[in-house]
Amino acid sequence: MSQHGTAIESPTAALADPRTADNVAYDPSLATLREFAREGETTTEYGSPSYTSEHRSRNADRTENALDTEFGPADYEHVERVVEAAGDREMVCLDRKLGRHPDNTYVCRYYVPKEFSRIALTWANLFEPAPDGADPDFTTVQVPDADEVAIRVLPEEGFTAVRGTDYTGEAKKSFLRLFMFDAKRQGGLGLHAGTKRVRLEPGDGETGDAETDEEADLETVGQVFLGLSGTGKSTLTAHGLGLDEPEDATMLQDDVCALRPDGTVAGSEGEGLFIKTIGLDREEQPALYEAATHESAVLENVDVDEDGTVDFDSDAHTANARAVVRREHLPSADEEIDLESVDQVFFITRNPAMPPLAKLSPEEAAAAFMLGESVQTSAGDPSSAGEAIRVVGTNPFIIGSEGEEGNRFRDLVADLDVDAYLLNTGTVGDRDIGVDDTVTLLREVSRGRIEWADDSTTGLTVPDAVPGLDVSRFDVGDALDDADEHIADLREERRDYLAEFDDLDEEIRAAVY
Repeated sequence: MSQHGTAIESPTAALADPRTADNVAYDPSLATLREFAREGETTTEYGSPSYTSEHRSRNADRTENALDTEFGPADYEHVERVVEAAGDREMVCLDRKLGRHPDNTYVCRYYVPKEFSRIALTWANLFEPAPDGADPDFTTVQVPDADEVAIRVLPEEGFTAVRGTDYTGEAKKSFLRLFMFDAKRQGGLGLHAGTKRVRLEPGDGETGDAETDEEADLETVGQVFLGLSGTGKSTLTAHGLGLDEPEDATMLQDDVCALRPDGTVAGSEGEGLFIKTIGLDREEQPALYEAATHESAVLENVDVDEDGTVDFDSDAHTANARAVVRREHLPSADEEIDLESVDQVFFITRNPAMPPLAKLSPEEAAAAFMLGESVQTSAGDPSSAGEAIRVVGTNPFIIGSEGEEGNRFRDLVADLDVDAYLLNTGTVGDRDIGVDDTVTLLREVSRGRIEWADDSTTGLTVPDAVPGLDVSRFDVGDALDDADEHIADLREERRDYLAEFDDLDEEIRAAVY
């Protein structure tokens, strides 16, 4: 190893074997990790552990990867310092399995100082145990008490150095970032998205590719939801859509997946989900609430009294309060994490100039992917929470050309004959789109029972008739003041934004809506 960060051997090779290293507690049980973290725990009324971290969101502005940025001595020194810490300090090391698809399964090795075992406990609840004796595909070393915040990623080596932050999300996303990167190298695309499978009794409507379930004789619709953290992605992915047996809607993944060239969607997290808890309500989100109040959950930065009383409505620590919940205690979660075939893709937005639902062409879908319009959440930048934001693919973890990601997305959607939709979960003008409204739209688009028409105000294809919903109250031209002028300005902003991506195909730029 260089003493000045000017050169570095493979950081993974420089780490001692954790199975035999004297300073490493290798693969301790969850119970042991909780005992290691006992000093910082507040035990909730449900018997689950709750912790408070110093850092309460990701440090996107302190994150660099060696493919998109030319690393210099200071960057390699960050890597060098975490490797040295892993060799010198008392550490905990865990191996976990990421994904189950034969071509998208990885062994992840995570190191953190023993006094920060709460991070290891929280992270370990997300992923399944790795096979015994397996070597890691991806490695992360996190040193939360370093004197500087820096996240440095070596994609080709599968290595991430996390310094100066004790936020669990940095550990989680360090591996999911590389999962998505490898999906792209295989000709697919990593997506910051949730997936669900909807099974319906055969009817008059068309339901995507409509595979027939041999046991229940149900038609299957595979759905993918793209959206930033905290914008309703988990809620919609987990929602049962008000279906009655034998019909059902089950969540497969809620955060990161890989769209493969054959139309399958590989999942990533096999054991748990890292959900936002602010405003978590038993009535509106019963499945998530049940899982978050189970004794197996791990709470992070949730307001918990000394007597264990949990207040999900409080943002005393942060609006980005979180819980890792176990899939086995989430009624809406399926045992499987891979989607066999994708039929419908939804872009979640909260733009008041957009209809509650719009059907997109492949080029429009790629434009929506590139625009990635949403609102900033406390998971990204707490100081800007609530402000309008654009993030390509609603995915702040892209490695490589963003324009090429848009081209790839367009090609995959077109080749796989996937229906793409824009889904507004906020307001149209000042008219709120309720959860029940969105659920009705999702249920009926799954059934293929929506009648479509061209909207003269937005130029989009929008619902003209929806069973059980009066969509006329969400007419953009009627609900939005000075709608034509507003849409014209918005379209010009979008054109200017897409012009920034040199690698983006012209057909996608021209499809801006």
